[in-house]
Amino acid sequence: MISRPRSVRRPALLEADAPSLPPGQFPAKRWTVLHQGEVPPFDPGTWSFRIWGLVERPASLSWAAFSGLPQVERQGDLHCVTRWSKLDNRWLGVDPGELSRIAKPLAECRYVVLHGEGGYSANLPLEAWLSAGALLATHHDGAPLRPQHGAPLRAVVPDRYAWKSVKWLRGVEFLADDRPGFWEGFGFSNSARVWSEERFASSADG
Repeated sequence: MISRPRSVRRPALLEADAPSLPPGQFPAKRWTVLHQGEVPPFDPGTWSFRIWGLVERPASLSWAAFSGLPQVERQGDLHCVTRWSKLDNRWLGVDPGELSRIAKPLAECRYVVLHGEGGYSANLPLEAWLSAGALLATHHDGAPLRPQHGAPLRAVVPDRYAWKSVKWLRGVEFLADDRPGFWEGFGFSNSARVWSEERFASSADG
């Protein structure tokens, strides 16, 4: 088990190397493994992905059905709240809008909660979940995701800190009202926008 993220000192010599980084971040030379809980097993015969909440058509997709959805490739960075950034990732996966096409969220839907293995969750406004960079990723840089990085499926939301990019994703719940996820309950920012450096909760957080 890897516990609550801790602050990491930023190497000053790397700041000038990446002027486009969000404030307080440094470029990582390797993809650090950081998560809550143990790496879960994956059985493609029993795995399922659930879509529910404020939708016209709740759904449960097998791995075979999910793998048959249209796939897109996107490039984007991954920014951890512990201050490292994994830059220029090439992701392959399913556009979140495809899930909306399947389930048809109701007009009053404004938020989603992403549900991972082991009871982990993270909340997002609907517009962030449907933003141009977001993805349900199955591959990274031309290869299937490795188990420690969220295989078989993880969320990718590049403009939010990486705890919102839920590993081992198993479902999406559509809501009218916001509901904090796992790390938000421990004082992390509800919004987690990386370019505004929203790491921890404040009275203005939202």
